[in-house]
Order: sequence, then structure tokens, then C-alpha cells
Amino acid sequence: MTRLAGAGDAKRPKRPREMQDALNFYLYHPLAWRLAKVLSRTPLTPNMVSVIGGLLVVAAGAVYFNMDSTGGTWQLGWPWGALLGMILHMSWHVVDGADGDLARLTGKSSPIGEMVDGVCDYLSHIIVYVLLAFVLTRQIGAGPAWAWTLAAGASHIVQSNHVEVQRRFYQYWTYGVPWLNNARDKGGDLFGSRGLVARFFESIARGYLYLAAGMTPYARRIDAAVGSAMAAGDETRLQAIRAEVAREQKPLLRFLKLLGPNPRAIVLGLAMIAGSPVWYFFYQAVVLNVLLLISVRLHNRAAMATANRVDGPAPALS
Repeated sequence: MTRLAGAGDAKRPKRPREMQDALNFYLYHPLAWRLAKVLSRTPLTPNMVSVIGGLLVVAAGAVYFNMDSTGGTWQLGWPWGALLGMILHMSWHVVDGADGDLARLTGKSSPIGEMVDGVCDYLSHIIVYVLLAFVLTRQIGAGPAWAWTLAAGASHIVQSNHVEVQRRFYQYWTYGVPWLNNARDKGGDLFGSRGLVARFFESIARGYLYLAAGMTPYARRIDAAVGSAMAAGDETRLQAIRAEVAREQKPLLRFLKLLGPNPRAIVLGLAMIAGSPVWYFFYQAVVLNVLLLISVRLHNRAAMATANRVDGPAPALS
């Protein structure tokens, strides 16, 4: 989920450099902005672009699925089928950035748009995982294949939640960029409507935020301190909090990039070039989960240290 709230603006958004890896800074974000400028002259809405991005991911999965079950070779020709799937998957990163840039250009940013973006991302990757499960079933049998798939899929959800939430907290604490969590703190309906679609997205959003709160509970104290300082217009206190966030949280952004989405598309493509999605599932369910445990521990420790400096020690959270 990459869409951020903001007014329409003809200038390319200046994303904080510390939050971008090399692929984002040099490739994905520049291309996304150029694509958004082209799309702003068409009838396409940001939500439509989110759907198109999801379809690119599904297309990558369809290409990966197109493996000859008898000989284990690519019907599209090895390694070109795997490379095509990787390119389609990597193209999603460009489109996934373009929907947010288009929302800024057209002034159509909204919490529900943010959720549409996220739902498209999650649903499209679920479809990819199912297709990969069928590929792996041909290789090692249904039982082991689905065990690997479910383990990797559940891991993906938790890892993505952790990365996205920590990035959003940092953006709010440091740059004042609001997100779903701030809408929740205001109480009432997240999306300002009790329609069926809004209620559906709201239930997903609340589950998403609940998972985030469970992994890094100390972040809530920093969030409350920032919100209080902003509401009171206390710039001195706000700058003091941001200095502490930069001291503790900013160095951890580099660690989050290892758990982020950019490496996944490449690792999956390399796994399919190697001949099996099992290598990707191992990376997802084992390697990244080890990194996740380390990251959660580091972020909680950093958040606790920041919160204690900001508003004094508090009783330990159970």
C-alpha cells in the first residue's frame, strides 16, 4: 500500500531519500511519476490504476504457471518465461507508485483509495501464491506444496504489515503525513460512510491496524505524543520528538528495506529461473521471518527508548 494523502500537485513529490532503496530512487519512482502525468490526461482514476497494477501481478503469476508439467521446461522457452514473469512483477512497482502520484495530481487521495490500493496488492499476490502452489504441486505433490504456500503467504501478510506500518509511523512522526491510523484515532467510521463497500474496507483496515498494534505496541506512545504536540501547535516539543525518532527509528529504515516488496519480485523471478517456486517460499517463510523477528525486536526497543525520552518511563506492556 503506497498511496499517501495529499493535495493534487503538478510537481513530482519529494519522497524522503532515507525511505527509498536504489530501485525506488533510480527506477520505480521516476517511472511512476512519468506514468502518472500521462494518465492524468486520461479518464483513468487512481483506483483503476490500482486494479491495473494488481492485474500485472496476476499476469506474472499466469506466466509462472505456464510450466510444462511433463518435462519441467517453460512452454515460453527457458529462461524467457521466467524473465517475462519477473519483468511483469517488477512493472507492478511502477504502477503501484503511479496510482498514488495520480491521486496527488488529480486531488483524489482518500483513505478508501488507500485501502483499494492495499486490497488490490494483497488479492493479486494471493492469486500468484495459488498459481505457484499448483506449479509446486507438479514438482513435489499437493501436501508439501500447499504447506509451503500457506506458510509463505501468511508470512508475507505479517511481514508486509510490519514494514508498511513502521514506514507510515515514521512518515507521520517525522513529516506529519497522516494515514489510516490517524483516521482511526479520530473515532467513528474510518471512511465516513456506512455503505456496504465502506464497511467491508473498514473491517479490513481495522484488522490491519490491530495486527500492527500487536507487533509494535510501544509505537502508540510516540504516536500519541506526536498527535498531542501537533494538536497543541507545540513546535518545540514536536521537533524534540522528531529528533528522538531520527536518533532511534531512522537507522532501522535500512533494515525494513530487506523485508520490503522490492526484493521479493526479483527473488521470485530468480527462483523460477532456477526451476521451482520452493526456493522463493523458503526465502519467504524462513529467511524473511528470521529478519522479521529481529526487526520487530529492534523497532520495539527503539520505540520504547524514544517514548521514555519523550514522556517518561511507563509500565511494561504485556
